[in-house]
Amino acid sequence: MKLKINSIIIAFLVCSFSLSAQQLNTAMDSTVTTQGQVSIKGKLVKYRATTGKQPVWDDKGKIIAGLFFTYYERTDVNDISKRPLVISFNGGPGSASVWMHIAYTGPKILKIDDEGYPVQPYGIKDNPNSILDVADIVYVNPVNTGYSRAIDDMDDLAKAKNFFGVEQDIKYLATWINTFVTRNNRWNSPKFLIGESYGTPRVSGLSLELQNSHWMYLNGVILVSPTGLGIERGTVPDAANFLPYYTAAAWFHKKLSSDLQSKDLTDILPEVEKYTIDVLTPALSKGGFLPEAERKQIASQIARYSGLSQKVVLEHNLRIPKTFFWKELLREEGFNIGRLDSRYLGIDMETAGTRPDYAAELTSWLHSFTPAINFYIKNQLNYHTDLKYNMFGPVRPWDRSNNTTGYDLRQAMAQNPYLNVLVQAGYYDGGTDYFNSKYNLWQMDPSGKLRNRMDWKGYRSGHMMYLRSEDLKSANEDLRIFIAKSLPGEGIPAQYTRP
Repeated sequence: MKLKINSIIIAFLVCSFSLSAQQLNTAMDSTVTTQGQVSIKGKLVKYRATTGKQPVWDDKGKIIAGLFFTYYERTDVNDISKRPLVISFNGGPGSASVWMHIAYTGPKILKIDDEGYPVQPYGIKDNPNSILDVADIVYVNPVNTGYSRAIDDMDDLAKAKNFFGVEQDIKYLATWINTFVTRNNRWNSPKFLIGESYGTPRVSGLSLELQNSHWMYLNGVILVSPTGLGIERGTVPDAANFLPYYTAAAWFHKKLSSDLQSKDLTDILPEVEKYTIDVLTPALSKGGFLPEAERKQIASQIARYSGLSQKVVLEHNLRIPKTFFWKELLREEGFNIGRLDSRYLGIDMETAGTRPDYAAELTSWLHSFTPAINFYIKNQLNYHTDLKYNMFGPVRPWDRSNNTTGYDLRQAMAQNPYLNVLVQAGYYDGGTDYFNSKYNLWQMDPSGKLRNRMDWKGYRSGHMMYLRSEDLKSANEDLRIFIAKSLPGEGIPAQYTRP
């Protein structure tokens, strides 16, 4: 009898463990579908939302991971061969696709105020500015972001080898995209990649990997708040290029002199950009051999354009670290400013110091996005799991070697005359500042032969410019214009012609 009871207990424990494992390790190849509708620019758009996981396979055909995605398709389209498909990634690396999904391009957006700050009750509302009227969209979460996971028996070294690095990331995601496009019969559709932050080197690298390894050619790549894209700057441009951003942040907080403060932001910035290129960069190149009179003159001008004191500028040898700027600009008022969006204010334990205690903007965003995405996936997309939704997942150490993604994008453009690029940047973004995003375009193609296929747009907000309601509308409209521009007329060949 005792043996029988023990057997029952063991069987119960085994069953309980199996159920628990099943709940956490959701199927790597399963989806749910829901129907929805949204009014965009005054017109009703009906759509189908497919949410779930699609596998990643190794070279032997074994499933090694499942990527969580959400795919929105407009349902009144008769010919999907003419319907653009936008494939969307966020960054980190290690960040979920939540940000652009429920705040920018998707049919639903989170409830925040008009400047992007959290409000309660949390929740989701219709997005009247979504691009779903002109394109279908799939939001993809790389491994360890959102609900995406590698298989349980894969150790950390194997995960790093397969997923966590510039090259690894691009390789497996390109294969995943190939499968997705095939499964959903989108090979004939015009295709676009959009990436934000680290998502920009991701989609830049993918543009060439898709062409060269999967023979998939794109119509457009959209870079939202781009990183440096592996384009070498050197110590001098790296220091000098921050000045226009410093001016923008100081202007927002009214720390510039009255003559500058009285001007509009976009009237001041060209002046500062010209100074950065023509005066500051050559001066910094002289280093410690810059004549003292010239050093003081440069320090005075940096102070004028940054809102900092000339004394502080001289103490830093004319090279102000961004971390120090975030701490210093409003130090006397008892605040620091945000890294990714310098409109945000933070409070440190001590006024002294050289960097803020925390990222004021990021904690604000997590405050509003986390409840919204968890509610939306379960209650409106009808996807159920006991996994934790990773807003940021463990992907480090990240192998950043061989990052040539900016040049990869240029090569993809050279090989594909249909391929166009749009950059969107916020003036108050100190993490991936707007002037360096311009610099990317200048240096990506030194020949200048591709410049007519590159567009740049700036917005009066930060890293996630779409959180500000005015910029949400204009940025989405810029996407619509770019998509339309990047669709060639029927029968127009992809070719270069001589004059």
